[in-house]
Amino acid sequence: MLKKLKGLSIAQWIAIFIFVSMGISMIFITIEIFLAPVKQTAGQPKETLRSDYIFLLFECVLGVIILLLPTIISRRFKFEIPGLVYILFLVFLYASIYLGTVQKFYSTVPHWDKILHTFSGAMLGAIGFSFVNLLNNDEHVVMKMKPGFLSVFAFCFAVTLGAFWEIYEYTFDGLMNLNMQRYELSNGTPLVGRAALADTMGDIIVDVIGSLVFVLIGYWALKKGKPWMKNFEFKKRIPKEGVAK
Repeated sequence: MLKKLKGLSIAQWIAIFIFVSMGISMIFITIEIFLAPVKQTAGQPKETLRSDYIFLLFECVLGVIILLLPTIISRRFKFEIPGLVYILFLVFLYASIYLGTVQKFYSTVPHWDKILHTFSGAMLGAIGFSFVNLLNNDEHVVMKMKPGFLSVFAFCFAVTLGAFWEIYEYTFDGLMNLNMQRYELSNGTPLVGRAALADTMGDIIVDVIGSLVFVLIGYWALKKGKPWMKNFEFKKRIPKEGVAK
């Protein structure tokens, strides 16, 4: 047991830390679901309702599922996720779901949302590069893609996933009145016109900026043959000799 623990990588230790954090949070959130009021009391300061805790529990469960996805996908399709990319993914997951939602950094830390959207744009750009480069190096794929196409794909991949996130926020704002897209003030006053769109458009803009910056750097690195781009490459697992495929 101790030998297995000593053999764990930094990324695996981070994943364990996040898993434990999520697990402990889910226990306390489940307790709060039974203690929290169902409706807001008239004339009283805004309270955390049962529906809010249910959503928090949903986010934590979703976080655990997302945490396990890279391992499941890499084993299923037999490729290795670069340690640096996995660590960036874990940092974003912890900062967005645990710190942002559970610990309420989105509402207490200025510009936390915009910082994460910028970071996620760059991270998704890196994943886009990694994914398409895996195909580019596959012997079964006849067509070889140039750095320009790789860069365009990575950029579109990152921005598209950023747009899907905004759809997710819009959907749950409608279902549970969560105000994730900041369409109303903290006192419940609804915003109108451009003010109501400011948060969503700001998120999309910083998504584009983050992904564009990484993609331009990645394009330059590929054209110049810089070796550090290999830190972002997914690699096919090579079966060990004597092991059946």
